[in-house]
Amino acid sequence: MNKTDASLGEVSLTASLLRDVFDGHVADDSERECAIAEEILRVQYRSHGMGFLTRTLPKLGKALDRALAGHMFEMPSDTLLQKRAECVYPHFCGGLFNRVFHCDGRVRELPDINSISSLRQILYCWYKYELPYDGSTKQQVIDSFVRAEDELLRTDRDIDAVEAWMTRCPFDMPTLCLSKELSTLSVARRAKILLHRLFAGLDLQNIIPRHGPGSVSTKERLWEKYQWLNVSSRITEYYPFDEYFLPSLSAVCDMYPSFCKKLGSESFDAKVILVPKYSRGPRLISCEPVDNQWIQQGIRAVLYDRIENHVLTKHNVFFTNQRPNQAGALLGSSTGRFATLDLKEASDRVSLVLVRCLWPADVFERMACCRSLGTVLPDGSRLSLRKFAPMGSALCFPVMATTIWALLTAAAPDKETQEGILVYGDDIIVPTAYAETAINVLTAFGLKVNTDKSCTRGFFRESCGVDAYMGVDVTPVKLKTVWSQTPCPHAYPAWVEYANALWDKQYYRTYDYIVGKLRRLYWPVAHDEMDEPERYPIRLRIAPEQSKPIPVRTNKRLQRREYQTLQVKAVPVCHPTNGWDMLMRFFSEHAHTANPGDAGILADGIPRNVEPPSSVSEYTKRDTSVLVKCWR
Repeated sequence: MNKTDASLGEVSLTASLLRDVFDGHVADDSERECAIAEEILRVQYRSHGMGFLTRTLPKLGKALDRALAGHMFEMPSDTLLQKRAECVYPHFCGGLFNRVFHCDGRVRELPDINSISSLRQILYCWYKYELPYDGSTKQQVIDSFVRAEDELLRTDRDIDAVEAWMTRCPFDMPTLCLSKELSTLSVARRAKILLHRLFAGLDLQNIIPRHGPGSVSTKERLWEKYQWLNVSSRITEYYPFDEYFLPSLSAVCDMYPSFCKKLGSESFDAKVILVPKYSRGPRLISCEPVDNQWIQQGIRAVLYDRIENHVLTKHNVFFTNQRPNQAGALLGSSTGRFATLDLKEASDRVSLVLVRCLWPADVFERMACCRSLGTVLPDGSRLSLRKFAPMGSALCFPVMATTIWALLTAAAPDKETQEGILVYGDDIIVPTAYAETAINVLTAFGLKVNTDKSCTRGFFRESCGVDAYMGVDVTPVKLKTVWSQTPCPHAYPAWVEYANALWDKQYYRTYDYIVGKLRRLYWPVAHDEMDEPERYPIRLRIAPEQSKPIPVRTNKRLQRREYQTLQVKAVPVCHPTNGWDMLMRFFSEHAHTANPGDAGILADGIPRNVEPPSSVSEYTKRDTSVLVKCWR
């Protein structure tokens, strides 16, 4: 985007946000401070464009967070912002900084939490804005992925040594000592015992496979995924083709002439793709082959069920519920009792050797059979994978989180510490007194702790999307979806949600600015003042000033009043396939839509209280939705 292109009016929106912020701070100099901040904003935007909003201000926000987490405030050298006279913080929003810090960068004894929340909203507002990024940024992400593989080689040697001692020596032989009382060997032994207890009696043969929502490296389109042009012999050794890839033995008879052609093939590699994340760079995803993905999804469902319901982990490891970690961040910021840890490149640093060393052999073998041995980089070169599962594999999340929990729990000195460990992916909460040991344990087994985002001191904590200071939620609203000058089904619901979130935080000028833009581009816009607002999934908090009234009618059949509003509708793609493929899709998707509480309750082979897929011939593609006017 050209820096003079202001179709949304990025400067005007940020200026509205500044006025909202300073209106909320009753002080004699608020109006003057706001005028100075607006002037600096406009000057910097003219000089540096969107980079000032998406890069410079977030760097200042990182410095703020670091200071709140127990360090001295140090202004980044490349922000190009002038410092306030005789102070270490900038002239931009200097009045707000002054309410939080002493001039030398120390946090005040009683900092103004409202100023902290306001500063973070201003500095992080555009942090995740999805603007294009250059080719060098893409290459940096790929280089980081490859470098993580190289670093795993050194860690794997240490873990191999630990595994060898575990099998040969019945006593704890200290290797790579973490402390006077703790060694990697003792931690590995205890972690292995925990994982064996957790997965005792788990039958990974009893799975219901399914396809994932993403693309696959073997390039099958949506309706081709059930045709099974290739199935790896590594998979069929544990999951026979006729039992896990076909709906019935009758299907085997019908396709017997081509049956053998589908078997005994070598496994395909995964494929690295870069997907948009934000203006600072893309996210790297490794697409799995279609047969790997099919089995991975089935195993993942069984692992999730066991881990989230087992007495050892149901209060410590989570996959579908972020609220425990969010509550832990708020509590930790209030009392200082809990610390939050964030891992860097976590999915790329859980090695195959580590999982093989700790997990039960039967569980590991069945997970490993559908694991990709290598991945193809964007330049066409092949990279052998030492990690167990890269991001993109359905097993990445459960294996990573459970391995982290096992290592931290094994090294915990007492039961109280063990109960204070919460894991959601790479978001970790541990008792503050245990944080240093936890970091040493994770580092010893090849994981890298992101010290910039880990909070072990002070009263600032962040975990699972919640930022907290002294028990108060100071999470900012981050604009992500780029504004579109034409009606866009992707941008419309996102910007309605941004407006509502800003209204909830009492940024009323900014809300009015966004709503004004929405009103001119999208009409009619639903709002909470309509009858039965729950019927309108995309709606504003208050009624916008529409240029003309929203059409209304009385539905005599339903005996209710209805409004005509814009809704996002997915356009189905109808592509009939042969009957056996459609039946397999029905069985797979039908089983996975079952209510977990009804699992195992079947009537004539069909789960109770479950609506089957509307049509096994219909599919939906990403980014093909449209905006339509409808009566609701």
